[in-house]
Amino acid sequence: MGKINRHKDLDYGVPIYQEKMNWSKSLWLFVIFMAASVSLSIWAALGNGAALAVSLIQLGLLIFVAKRTALVITVTKGWLLVGPAAIERAFIHNFKALESAEFKRIRGVDADPASFLQIRFWVSTAIKIDLRDPKDKTPYWLISTNRASELAKLLNVAER
Repeated sequence: MGKINRHKDLDYGVPIYQEKMNWSKSLWLFVIFMAASVSLSIWAALGNGAALAVSLIQLGLLIFVAKRTALVITVTKGWLLVGPAAIERAFIHNFKALESAEFKRIRGVDADPASFLQIRFWVSTAIKIDLRDPKDKTPYWLISTNRASELAKLLNVAER
């Protein structure tokens, strides 16, 4: 199979491309506003100490969740690593950068349930990567990326 889970002890090589997608500023503002409203409710009902404790717990949880949901894309000479998955580059082809409208359509009404998705709602562009592994029933990978055109060009050039 082309797609495997990442192994910490496996050397995938030197990165030639790397991108990390963290939460956007607007997402941070929204979740902080929501956390603040919970803290305000706790403060009104229970006072300063409880509100401070809840606020600190919420902040810790937000940082933890933000780190866990960040998506890292790495390309090496022989591998494509996306989040928890890795695939040998010999099994991938047809790299298409998707703009917002096309990305919405492919992840929505035109989605294939067998596809591999690593999408983040706060990223509006993506890349679609077709697979050519006869042992793997996954037709394509759909990956959120802020630099879809650059990633598609890099993979197309490296494929030749």
